[in-house]
Amino acid sequence: MFVDTFTIFCKAGEGGHGCMSFRRESHVPRGGPDGGDGGDGGSVIIRADAQLGSLANIVGHKHWNAEGGAHGQGKLKQGRNGDDMIVLVPPGTLVRDAERGHLLRDLAEDGDQVTVAKGGYGGRGNKHFATSTNRAPREFEKGESGGKRDVVLELKLIADVGLIGKPNAGKSTLLSRMSRAHPEIADYPFTTKFPNLGLVRTGFDRQFVLADIPGLIEGAHAGVGLGHEFLRHVERTRVLVHLVEPQPMDQTDPIENFLNIRDELRQYDTALAERPEIVVVTKSELPDAATVAELLAEQIDRPVMQISAVSGQGLPELTNAIFEILAEADEE
Repeated sequence: MFVDTFTIFCKAGEGGHGCMSFRRESHVPRGGPDGGDGGDGGSVIIRADAQLGSLANIVGHKHWNAEGGAHGQGKLKQGRNGDDMIVLVPPGTLVRDAERGHLLRDLAEDGDQVTVAKGGYGGRGNKHFATSTNRAPREFEKGESGGKRDVVLELKLIADVGLIGKPNAGKSTLLSRMSRAHPEIADYPFTTKFPNLGLVRTGFDRQFVLADIPGLIEGAHAGVGLGHEFLRHVERTRVLVHLVEPQPMDQTDPIENFLNIRDELRQYDTALAERPEIVVVTKSELPDAATVAELLAEQIDRPVMQISAVSGQGLPELTNAIFEILAEADEE
């Protein structure tokens, strides 16, 4: 199960109370206050873990409570601090305050973390209230309450390359040919309901993460169809590979389809329209593929590649082109 948005309630632990105690020992004529401090409550921390690929691991666990601090004891014994509650999420998760909507932290890298609910401080024991005029204080402090808040977790996948295109353009098939990923593949639109990731490797030191993004339709920038569920994951990619089907199942014009998707990217985020893009006509074994590639190249005034995920034609050239663009981006 793939989950990319989830809301949780986080409550930190309360601080332990300080202790009111007096020293009583044989052969000690004068005692005194010896109440220890309470321990601090544990905090709720959200941490990125590269072993995770979605938020599915926390579904069904809506409430996350950290442990409270232990109370202080006599003989100046301090209470134990409460354990923190660690919530593990995939890298690329945005952590937002549910009530105000502001961003708390973008957990982009493995190990990034943010404290969303701070544990309460432990109270002081009566030892701290002793003075020259008040040698037997009965005052002590109660522990502070821990913080609490609702948090929205929103995953934006981190991938080097994103495959975009109309539904049934061949994105899932290409992902399965270029990597060891096994996305669902069928001859009907919207087979892919959520992004799939695959690692493309050539040699020991050349590799990149490839994401198969669900198909885009007109109006997606406003939430139509898979809408934001598609575009959210495109934002993180460094390179876009735009797949154009030469003979769409819905009998639409392939060049118009390309221009519509470009317009959806621009309306959602102008930065996406400026991202490095490789335009590819898929299913080159079809008779109209070469003609569509030629017309599209004239329309956009830049080269258009042709590939076939079935026969493997053009896949090495596409892989090398991706590596070249990624290398140029790294140099910048």
